[in-house]
Amino acid sequence: MSSIDTSLPDEIASVADADGDERLSKDVIFELLKNRRRREVLAYLLEADETVTLGELAEQIAAWENETEVDALSSDQRKRVYVALYQTHLPKMDDAGIVEYDQDRGLISLADNADLLMMYLDTDTHRQDRWDRWYAGLSVIGAAFLGAAVLGVPVLSSLPLTALAGVVVGAFFCLSVAHVVRNRSRERNVDGKLSRIE
Repeated sequence: MSSIDTSLPDEIASVADADGDERLSKDVIFELLKNRRRREVLAYLLEADETVTLGELAEQIAAWENETEVDALSSDQRKRVYVALYQTHLPKMDDAGIVEYDQDRGLISLADNADLLMMYLDTDTHRQDRWDRWYAGLSVIGAAFLGAAVLGVPVLSSLPLTALAGVVVGAFFCLSVAHVVRNRSRERNVDGKLSRIE
């Protein structure tokens, strides 16, 4: 169980310049990410891709920490995480511009500076983009078309099998190019933001 971390430097409170240009030092980024609960907050918000309540966030993190389902949590398990998030982690993440935390309403969402931390998360388990779904979908469609042609579906059986296979391979190539372009664009955006880091 993670303990409440109160060691974040005071510089987090002043990450925003007078101009409104928000920048984080590498020390602050790594300080934010060294705590497991803060990483789990980011992971949950990435998965949700929307504003969440403090209650649901605390329940899911408590379930992860206790390796159980949300329904099986005790009130103490929920309360420990809820209090730590409410009093410590979310205010610090909000001060750093990583999340937007409305403490009065108990609402949390990702903020602009969250992009600076995403490159350090395990994106295999906490995805930002689901390219695997695109590849799987294209595989199913391609297999269906090729299978239909082999089985003699009238519209497709009149086309050469090599032409259909060529279309499927071409579609995979286009998807791969889109994937590479998207990744490079994201890397450039992150590099641009990191170049502003003090």
